Amino acid sequence: MTRVQANLLLLLAGAIWGMGFVAQATAMDTIGPLLFVGLRFLVATLCVLPFVLRESSKAALPLKRTQWLAFVWVGLMLFGAITAQQFGLLTTSVTNSGFLTGLYVVLTPILGVVLFRQFPHVVVWPAALCALTGIFLLSGGTLTGLSTGDWLTIIGAAFCSLQVIFIARSAAQTGRPITLAATQFAVCGIIGTSAALVFEPISVQAINGAAKEILYAGIFSGGLAFTLQVVGQRYTTASQAAIFLSSEAVFAALFGAIFLHERLPSAALGGCALILASMLVVEIVPAVWRRKAARLTP
Repeated sequence: MTRVQANLLLLLAGAIWGMGFVAQATAMDTIGPLLFVGLRFLVATLCVLPFVLRESSKAALPLKRTQWLAFVWVGLMLFGAITAQQFGLLTTSVTNSGFLTGLYVVLTPILGVVLFRQFPHVVVWPAALCALTGIFLLSGGTLTGLSTGDWLTIIGAAFCSLQVIFIARSAAQTGRPITLAATQFAVCGIIGTSAALVFEPISVQAINGAAKEILYAGIFSGGLAFTLQVVGQRYTTASQAAIFLSSEAVFAALFGAIFLHERLPSAALGGCALILASMLVVEIVPAVWRRKAARLTP
Protein backbone atom coordinates (compact mmCIF):
# COMPACT_ATOMS: atom_id res chain seq x y z
CA MET A 1 0.00 0.00 0.00
CA THR A 2 1.31 3.47 -0.89
CA ARG A 3 1.38 6.36 1.57
CA VAL A 4 -1.29 8.15 -0.49
CA GLN A 5 -3.60 5.15 -0.24
CA ALA A 6 -2.92 4.88 3.48
CA ASN A 7 -3.72 8.55 4.01
CA LEU A 8 -6.97 8.17 2.05
CA LEU A 9 -7.95 5.34 4.40
CA LEU A 10 -7.26 7.65 7.33
CA LEU A 11 -9.35 10.40 5.72
CA LEU A 12 -12.25 7.97 5.34
CA ALA A 13 -11.86 7.02 9.00
CA GLY A 14 -12.08 10.71 9.91
CA ALA A 15 -15.34 11.09 7.96
CA ILE A 16 -16.87 8.07 9.67
CA TRP A 17 -15.84 9.39 13.08
CA GLY A 18 -17.29 12.80 12.26
CA MET A 19 -20.71 11.23 11.80
CA GLY A 20 -20.04 9.17 14.91
CA PHE A 21 -20.06 12.31 17.07
CA VAL A 22 -23.74 12.74 16.21
CA ALA A 23 -24.49 9.14 17.18
CA GLN A 24 -22.54 9.53 20.43
CA ALA A 25 -24.45 12.68 21.37
CA THR A 26 -27.94 11.40 20.58
CA ALA A 27 -27.34 8.01 22.25
CA MET A 28 -27.06 9.62 25.67
CA ASP A 29 -30.68 10.70 25.52
CA THR A 30 -31.47 7.13 26.60
CA ILE A 31 -28.26 5.42 27.76
CA GLY A 32 -25.33 6.12 30.08
CA PRO A 33 -21.89 6.98 28.65
CA LEU A 34 -20.06 3.99 30.14
CA LEU A 35 -22.63 1.50 28.89
CA PHE A 36 -22.59 3.10 25.45
CA VAL A 37 -18.78 2.86 25.29
CA GLY A 38 -18.84 -0.75 26.47
CA LEU A 39 -21.55 -1.95 24.11
CA ARG A 40 -20.22 -0.13 21.02
CA PHE A 41 -16.81 -1.74 21.44
CA LEU A 42 -18.19 -5.20 22.16
CA VAL A 43 -20.06 -4.87 18.84
CA ALA A 44 -16.84 -3.68 17.18
CA THR A 45 -14.93 -6.68 18.57
CA LEU A 46 -17.47 -9.12 17.15
CA CYS A 47 -17.37 -7.35 13.77
CA VAL A 48 -13.63 -7.76 13.29
CA LEU A 49 -13.21 -11.16 14.98
CA PRO A 50 -13.49 -13.20 11.72
CA PHE A 51 -10.76 -11.04 10.17
CA VAL A 52 -8.57 -11.57 13.24
CA LEU A 53 -8.84 -15.34 12.84
CA ARG A 54 -7.95 -15.05 9.16
CA GLU A 55 -4.97 -12.81 9.92
CA SER A 56 -3.75 -15.16 12.66
CA SER A 57 -3.94 -18.19 10.38
CA LYS A 58 -1.65 -16.46 7.86
CA ALA A 59 0.85 -15.10 10.41
CA ALA A 60 4.36 -16.55 10.23
CA LEU A 61 4.94 -16.31 13.98
CA PRO A 62 2.66 -16.11 17.02
CA LEU A 63 2.54 -12.86 18.96
CA LYS A 64 4.84 -12.56 21.96
CA ARG A 65 3.59 -11.74 25.44
CA THR A 66 5.18 -8.27 25.24
CA GLN A 67 3.32 -7.61 21.97
CA TRP A 68 -0.01 -8.61 23.48
CA LEU A 69 0.70 -6.29 26.42
CA ALA A 70 1.48 -3.48 23.97
CA PHE A 71 -1.89 -4.10 22.28
CA VAL A 72 -3.68 -3.99 25.64
CA TRP A 73 -1.88 -0.72 26.47
CA VAL A 74 -3.18 0.81 23.22
CA GLY A 75 -6.66 -0.35 24.27
CA LEU A 76 -6.34 1.43 27.62
CA MET A 77 -5.35 4.64 25.84
CA LEU A 78 -8.36 4.28 23.54
CA PHE A 79 -10.66 3.69 26.50
CA GLY A 80 -9.37 6.85 28.17
CA ALA A 81 -9.90 8.85 24.97
CA ILE A 82 -13.39 7.60 24.17
CA THR A 83 -14.66 7.72 27.75
CA ALA A 84 -13.48 11.30 28.32
CA GLN A 85 -14.98 12.29 24.97
CA GLN A 86 -18.26 10.52 25.72
CA PHE A 87 -18.69 12.17 29.12
CA GLY A 88 -17.68 15.47 27.54
CA LEU A 89 -20.58 15.25 25.11
CA LEU A 90 -22.97 15.48 28.06
CA THR A 91 -22.13 19.18 28.42
CA THR A 92 -20.61 20.29 25.11
CA SER A 93 -21.75 20.36 21.50
CA VAL A 94 -20.87 17.93 18.73
CA THR A 95 -19.05 20.77 16.91
CA ASN A 96 -16.93 21.73 19.94
CA SER A 97 -16.18 18.10 20.67
CA GLY A 98 -15.03 17.45 17.12
CA PHE A 99 -12.66 20.41 17.01
CA LEU A 100 -11.27 19.99 20.54
CA THR A 101 -10.66 16.29 19.92
CA GLY A 102 -8.67 17.36 16.86
CA LEU A 103 -6.09 18.93 19.16
CA TYR A 104 -4.36 15.55 19.24
CA VAL A 105 -2.76 16.58 15.94
CA VAL A 106 -0.71 19.15 17.86
CA LEU A 107 -0.37 17.07 21.01
CA THR A 108 0.97 14.00 19.18
CA PRO A 109 4.38 15.46 18.24
CA ILE A 110 4.65 17.24 21.60
CA LEU A 111 4.07 14.02 23.54
CA GLY A 112 6.50 12.29 21.18
CA VAL A 113 9.18 14.67 22.47
CA VAL A 114 8.23 14.21 26.10
CA LEU A 115 8.00 10.43 26.01
CA PHE A 116 10.50 9.30 23.37
CA ARG A 117 12.68 12.33 22.57
CA GLN A 118 11.29 12.38 19.04
CA PHE A 119 11.69 16.04 18.16
CA PRO A 120 9.18 17.41 15.64
CA HIS A 121 9.61 20.14 13.08
CA VAL A 122 9.96 23.64 14.61
CA VAL A 123 6.60 24.64 13.09
CA VAL A 124 4.84 22.50 15.70
CA TRP A 125 5.39 25.13 18.39
CA PRO A 126 3.69 28.09 16.63
CA ALA A 127 0.98 25.63 15.55
CA ALA A 128 0.41 24.73 19.20
CA LEU A 129 0.07 28.43 20.06
CA CYS A 130 -2.38 28.84 17.16
CA ALA A 131 -4.44 25.92 18.47
CA LEU A 132 -4.53 27.35 21.98
CA THR A 133 -5.70 30.67 20.56
CA GLY A 134 -8.43 28.78 18.73
CA ILE A 135 -9.57 27.17 21.98
CA PHE A 136 -9.67 30.62 23.58
CA LEU A 137 -11.98 31.93 20.83
CA LEU A 138 -14.06 28.76 20.85
CA SER A 139 -14.69 29.31 24.57
CA GLY A 140 -16.08 32.80 23.87
CA GLY A 141 -12.93 34.79 24.60
CA THR A 142 -12.31 33.46 28.11
CA LEU A 143 -11.05 30.12 29.34
CA THR A 144 -13.76 30.17 32.00
CA GLY A 145 -16.14 29.87 29.06
CA LEU A 146 -14.95 26.33 28.48
CA SER A 147 -17.48 23.89 29.90
CA THR A 148 -16.61 20.78 31.87
CA GLY A 149 -17.39 18.86 28.71
CA ASP A 150 -14.86 20.91 26.75
CA TRP A 151 -12.12 20.19 29.30
CA LEU A 152 -12.98 16.49 29.31
CA THR A 153 -12.75 16.51 25.52
CA ILE A 154 -9.27 18.09 25.70
CA ILE A 155 -8.21 15.31 28.11
CA GLY A 156 -9.63 12.83 25.62
CA ALA A 157 -7.52 14.46 22.89
CA ALA A 158 -4.39 13.80 24.97
CA PHE A 159 -5.35 10.14 25.24
CA CYS A 160 -5.96 10.11 21.46
CA SER A 161 -2.41 11.36 20.97
CA LEU A 162 -1.02 8.56 23.11
CA GLN A 163 -3.08 6.00 21.22
CA VAL A 164 -1.75 7.24 17.86
CA ILE A 165 1.84 7.23 19.16
CA PHE A 166 1.67 3.71 20.56
CA ILE A 167 -0.12 2.33 17.49
CA ALA A 168 2.75 3.71 15.41
CA ARG A 169 5.17 1.81 17.65
CA SER A 170 3.20 -1.45 17.57
CA ALA A 171 1.37 -1.89 14.25
CA ALA A 172 4.36 -1.87 11.90
CA GLN A 173 6.51 -4.02 14.19
CA THR A 174 4.03 -6.87 14.56
CA GLY A 175 2.38 -6.90 11.14
CA ARG A 176 -0.92 -7.75 12.87
CA PRO A 177 -3.06 -4.60 12.51
CA ILE A 178 -6.44 -6.35 12.70
CA THR A 179 -5.45 -8.20 15.87
CA LEU A 180 -4.28 -4.91 17.38
CA ALA A 181 -7.59 -3.27 16.47
CA ALA A 182 -9.63 -6.13 17.93
CA THR A 183 -7.59 -6.17 21.14
CA GLN A 184 -8.15 -2.48 21.78
CA PHE A 185 -11.86 -2.92 21.06
CA ALA A 186 -12.11 -5.83 23.50
CA VAL A 187 -10.31 -3.87 26.23
CA CYS A 188 -12.71 -0.93 25.83
CA GLY A 189 -15.75 -3.19 25.66
CA ILE A 190 -14.89 -5.19 28.77
CA ILE A 191 -13.87 -2.19 30.92
CA GLY A 192 -16.77 -0.01 29.76
CA THR A 193 -19.45 -2.66 30.32
CA SER A 194 -17.98 -3.69 33.69
CA ALA A 195 -17.88 -0.06 34.88
CA ALA A 196 -21.44 0.50 33.67
CA LEU A 197 -22.68 -2.44 35.73
CA VAL A 198 -21.25 -0.75 38.83
CA PHE A 199 -21.97 2.93 38.19
CA GLU A 200 -24.96 3.21 35.83
CA PRO A 201 -28.56 2.02 35.74
CA ILE A 202 -29.05 -0.54 33.00
CA SER A 203 -32.29 -1.52 31.28
CA VAL A 204 -33.18 -3.36 28.10
CA GLN A 205 -35.50 -0.52 27.17
CA ALA A 206 -32.65 2.02 27.31
CA ILE A 207 -30.40 -0.22 25.22
CA ASN A 208 -33.14 -0.66 22.63
CA GLY A 209 -33.64 3.10 22.53
CA ALA A 210 -29.98 3.62 21.63
CA ALA A 211 -29.65 0.54 19.41
CA LYS A 212 -29.14 2.46 16.16
CA GLU A 213 -26.41 4.63 17.67
CA ILE A 214 -24.72 1.62 19.29
CA LEU A 215 -24.68 -0.28 16.01
CA TYR A 216 -23.36 2.69 14.03
CA ALA A 217 -20.66 3.44 16.59
CA GLY A 218 -19.80 -0.24 16.90
CA ILE A 219 -19.81 -1.32 13.26
CA PHE A 220 -18.68 1.85 11.50
CA SER A 221 -16.99 4.22 13.99
CA GLY A 222 -15.49 1.25 15.82
CA GLY A 223 -15.04 -1.87 13.74
CA LEU A 224 -14.46 -0.14 10.40
CA ALA A 225 -12.90 3.26 11.17
CA PHE A 226 -10.48 2.20 13.91
CA THR A 227 -9.39 -0.76 11.80
CA LEU A 228 -8.78 1.60 8.86
CA GLN A 229 -6.68 3.70 11.25
CA VAL A 230 -4.51 0.80 12.32
CA VAL A 231 -4.05 -0.47 8.75
CA GLY A 232 -3.29 3.00 7.40
CA GLN A 233 -0.76 3.76 10.13
CA ARG A 234 1.42 0.90 8.97
CA TYR A 235 2.32 2.98 5.91
CA THR A 236 2.56 6.54 7.21
CA THR A 237 3.99 8.51 10.12
CA ALA A 238 2.18 9.20 13.40
CA SER A 239 2.13 12.95 12.73
CA GLN A 240 0.81 12.50 9.19
CA ALA A 241 -1.80 10.02 10.42
CA ALA A 242 -2.94 12.53 13.02
CA ILE A 243 -3.49 15.27 10.43
CA PHE A 244 -5.67 13.11 8.20
CA LEU A 245 -7.61 11.67 11.14
CA SER A 246 -8.23 15.23 12.33
CA SER A 247 -10.62 15.68 9.42
CA GLU A 248 -13.20 14.28 11.83
CA ALA A 249 -13.43 17.80 13.30
CA VAL A 250 -14.64 19.23 10.00
CA PHE A 251 -17.02 16.35 9.41
CA ALA A 252 -18.34 16.61 13.00
CA ALA A 253 -19.15 20.29 12.46
CA LEU A 254 -20.78 19.51 9.10
CA PHE A 255 -22.93 16.67 10.41
CA GLY A 256 -23.73 18.58 13.62
CA ALA A 257 -25.11 21.41 11.49
CA ILE A 258 -27.08 19.06 9.22
CA PHE A 259 -28.59 16.70 11.80
CA LEU A 260 -28.55 18.64 15.10
CA HIS A 261 -28.89 22.21 13.73
CA GLU A 262 -25.87 23.39 15.73
CA ARG A 263 -24.55 26.85 14.94
CA LEU A 264 -21.51 28.76 16.21
CA PRO A 265 -21.00 32.53 16.67
CA SER A 266 -18.42 34.27 14.48
CA ALA A 267 -15.68 34.29 17.15
CA ALA A 268 -16.14 30.56 17.76
CA LEU A 269 -15.99 29.90 14.02
CA GLY A 270 -12.72 31.83 13.96
CA GLY A 271 -11.46 29.62 16.77
CA CYS A 272 -12.40 26.48 14.84
CA ALA A 273 -10.57 27.88 11.80
CA LEU A 274 -7.41 28.46 13.87
CA ILE A 275 -7.54 24.96 15.34
CA LEU A 276 -7.97 23.48 11.86
CA ALA A 277 -5.14 25.66 10.52
CA SER A 278 -2.82 24.44 13.27
CA MET A 279 -3.65 20.85 12.36
CA LEU A 280 -2.83 21.46 8.69
CA VAL A 281 0.35 23.44 9.36
CA VAL A 282 1.82 20.68 11.54
CA GLU A 283 2.02 18.37 8.55
CA ILE A 284 1.96 20.50 5.41
CA VAL A 285 4.83 22.90 6.22
CA PRO A 286 7.39 20.19 7.11
CA ALA A 287 6.43 18.24 3.99
CA VAL A 288 7.00 21.30 1.77
CA TRP A 289 10.35 22.03 3.39
CA ARG A 290 11.46 18.42 2.92
CA ARG A 291 10.64 18.58 -0.80
CA LYS A 292 12.57 21.84 -1.19
CA ALA A 293 15.56 20.39 0.65
CA ALA A 294 15.45 17.28 -1.55
CA ARG A 295 15.48 19.41 -4.73
CA LEU A 296 18.45 21.46 -3.49
CA THR A 297 20.49 18.40 -2.53
CA PRO A 298 22.97 17.55 -5.32
